[in-house]
Amino acid sequence: MTRLFFTLVVAAALLASCEREARRYKELPASANRETGVRVTALQPGMPQQQADVVSPYQQNAWGVGEGKRLYAAFNCGGCHGLNGGGAIGPALIDDKWVYGGKSDQIYSTISQGRPNGMPSFGGHLPAQQIWQLVAYVQAMSGQVEASTATSRNDDQMAGLPESRQSRQVPVQTGHR
Repeated sequence: MTRLFFTLVVAAALLASCEREARRYKELPASANRETGVRVTALQPGMPQQQADVVSPYQQNAWGVGEGKRLYAAFNCGGCHGLNGGGAIGPALIDDKWVYGGKSDQIYSTISQGRPNGMPSFGGHLPAQQIWQLVAYVQAMSGQVEASTATSRNDDQMAGLPESRQSRQVPVQTGHR
């Protein structure tokens, strides 16, 4: 009886964690970046409407966060935001202060549309899948993803802790710089 119970518990645990490493191979092309679910600005015509929070599809996907880390290095994001996200000439990504907001859709909008005074727009150059992977990694840097999802080791010259050991930061929007 206990062996059957143990087998069922292990099977349930394996089924619950199967999305952690799921790889999504078929995604939208870069020209489809203007999704209606992502808010580009708070200004909207007509009456204000309550919109549901948009969550990154890679928020709980270790492979997606790892790909975001790879893209962060490949696009030299560390040149402005620091190798470990601590900020160099651009804003820090490991704390709780977010100039344009730290929610998934706000980070997506920042990467896709760019921001004045330095942040370039990657919307026409990257497919939505890669932007969402970057969003998941940026959130992992500030501890907004589960430790079991965040990358656990640094293979290069990182000065900070791995993302899985970061303390959780609750984003606070500080306003424009």
